[in-house]
Amino acid sequence: MLGGANLLVMLVMALGLALCVGNLAALTRPRRALRPGELRRAPRRRSLAMASVGLLVFVWGLASLTSR
Repeated sequence: MLGGANLLVMLVMALGLALCVGNLAALTRPRRALRPGELRRAPRRRSLAMASVGLLVFVWGLASLTSR
């Protein structure tokens, strides 16, 4: 079985890391082509908060994986 007993932990880690990296990428790479009603840059505070939540989820999953 793929992942075995740790599949859920690995999925949580992947989700947390994707949340962190995606929000940091949104901060560092502003959009080039804007559609009407879109922001030029991602909101800084919200993106940093979501990136830190993603990092926390990743670290928590990593700690759960290594403590078994």
